[in-house]
Amino acid sequence: MNLTHSPSSPHDASGLLFAGFNQDFGCFAVGLRNGFRVFNADPLVQQTRKEFDDGGVSIVEMLYRTNYLALVGGGRNPRYPPNRAIIFDNIKGKSVVELEYKSDVRNVKLRRDRLVVVTANKVFVYLFSLNPQKLHTFETIDNPNGLVALSPSQEHAILAFPGRQQGHIQVVDLNKINSTTAVLSSNNNALKTMQSTTTNVSIIAAHSGQLSCLAMNFDGTKCATASEKGTLIRIFDTATGQLLNELRRGMDRAEIYSIAFNKESTRICVSSDKGTIHIFNLDASVVTSAERTPRGPTYGEVTTSTSSTPQGFTHSGNRGSSFRFMKDLLPKYFSSEWSFAHAKISSETRCVVGFGEQKNSIIALCADGACYKFLFDPRKGGECSRESYERFYSPFDDD
Repeated sequence: MNLTHSPSSPHDASGLLFAGFNQDFGCFAVGLRNGFRVFNADPLVQQTRKEFDDGGVSIVEMLYRTNYLALVGGGRNPRYPPNRAIIFDNIKGKSVVELEYKSDVRNVKLRRDRLVVVTANKVFVYLFSLNPQKLHTFETIDNPNGLVALSPSQEHAILAFPGRQQGHIQVVDLNKINSTTAVLSSNNNALKTMQSTTTNVSIIAAHSGQLSCLAMNFDGTKCATASEKGTLIRIFDTATGQLLNELRRGMDRAEIYSIAFNKESTRICVSSDKGTIHIFNLDASVVTSAERTPRGPTYGEVTTSTSSTPQGFTHSGNRGSSFRFMKDLLPKYFSSEWSFAHAKISSETRCVVGFGEQKNSIIALCADGACYKFLFDPRKGGECSRESYERFYSPFDDD
């Protein structure tokens, strides 16, 4: 969550520029006006604190729990030029790779074998090493927030980013970027070789409006999207482009800040500027039918069921409308799937969420410097219980 990409809120902690999880949600990093910090998520314990006398950091991308971090300068006084992506070795305490671009870097993603850098209109893919080799450059529609999603699985390297048309996403299997050699004949008949790369790009028409959020599950088989309207979250099969789930956050327009899959890809959690975190089921098998009570949105419960799915729930185990059985006759709204469980943070501040290491838990990192841990009932859903509330950052920490 790059806090420099959207307007600030009165609730924001002054000096906090970025907050984001590592690939398995076990740790998170924050970028500050004078450095960065790394924390263990649960329990909340500070692991690393690096202060810079000469500037701030607006992006801190972790590579699991390794010593390598991707940094981008930001804030009123950037530590590094904003058009550079820095690979920082936390053991050595210095940068070991610097990549420079014609425009500001909007996002960076890391895998053990790949480095992805995003600018406003391009996505650059490299072999990740101390001497990165550029494999491919992709063009995108205007992407000021640096939307990109990269699967961390060792076997599957799937990358998703905005397409060249509004609402479209491009999906690339990075393991299938092939090197080719072209043989050219010069005027003196000498032979020269030229290295190039080719790859297949799949296009998914995800939304009619501009994209606002992208997320990938661990093995890259599913991609979640939201548009700037923020009412619907869609889940796609990355191999076929098939729409797997369409989930309704609400009716009012909202800015979606983050979407995260659990490790099994059976649930997602979603945060927005409404101060509410929503949890959706993607597979009804994760919800045991025993001990469930019929439950739906405030406008009623399902009264007709033609399957084994318990009343009040859709085929995916989410809440459904009481008029869902008439979905072929009524507007699409009445066939919507609503969140299975939800949590409320104390202020309507920006936050990024992920599933915790404890079973049936979620962790929320907020722009006011607060860290929440919630527990949800895997059978009944409903309102989550707040397990803990701690502060990972306060402006007074810098004094």
